Amino acid sequence: MSSAATPPPEGTITTERRGALLLVGINRPAKYNGFTPRMFRELGEAYTLLDDDADLRAGVLHAFGPHFTAGLDLPTIAPLMQRGEKAVPEGLVDPLNLGQPGYRRRAKSMVAAVKGITYTLGIELMLAADIVVAADDCRFSQLEVKRGIMATGGATLRMAERAGLGHALLHLLTGDEFGAAEALRLNFVQRVVPAGQELEAALAIAQAIAEQAPLAVLATRRNALKAVEEGPMAAMAEFIEVQRRLSRTDDAAEGVRSFVERRPAKFTGR
Repeated sequence: MSSAATPPPEGTITTERRGALLLVGINRPAKYNGFTPRMFRELGEAYTLLDDDADLRAGVLHAFGPHFTAGLDLPTIAPLMQRGEKAVPEGLVDPLNLGQPGYRRRAKSMVAAVKGITYTLGIELMLAADIVVAADDCRFSQLEVKRGIMATGGATLRMAERAGLGHALLHLLTGDEFGAAEALRLNFVQRVVPAGQELEAALAIAQAIAEQAPLAVLATRRNALKAVEEGPMAAMAEFIEVQRRLSRTDDAAEGVRSFVERRPAKFTGR
């Protein structure tokens, strides 16, 4: 998606419903989609809308213009940093999904479509998503060390988790630029497609998720995240109880019926 209504100078975050999907668009292309406080707030509001609306089953994060985002608009964000304040109001879903006090964690699935310049916050937003589709023209850089600050949106955690400490520190400590092939090799992204096809590919993945049983999707995502954050034993400890609960739902009964009747299931989220 390359065009939208002209955004205000400080940028904006758009939302668009497509059936059970919520498209969340970063819209400040004249400034390489650099994030201002307003954009942070609106992104938190969009993620909260996704989780709170029962008709929505998955989200797709994308950007207008040729680039995903160059990261923070430092002149507008630096004063918040110096005061130790956050741009996303407490009580909302945290787009970075860090589990910090005062913020909700996202429950529903998010697929990110990234392209062109995807620096600093851009990498952290995509690593906070569940699945990432990258255009083959992506240019990645976690360059906070070049600005005298540290990445605090999850890169120090998730880059090491995905790629190992050495690979993570190579990019975190040099701030070098790398491409989509390297991001794929390091498990930062899951698919690389020709530039211009990234949003279509991300939408197809999100739609496939939206067609599955919603309660099962929520439980599966939550359990996988628990395994990463708390370890496999913590995740396994939930297996029996979660399966007991899911097996008693209307959707589980529909899953059996659709199998017996050899037809696609029609899930309701109940």
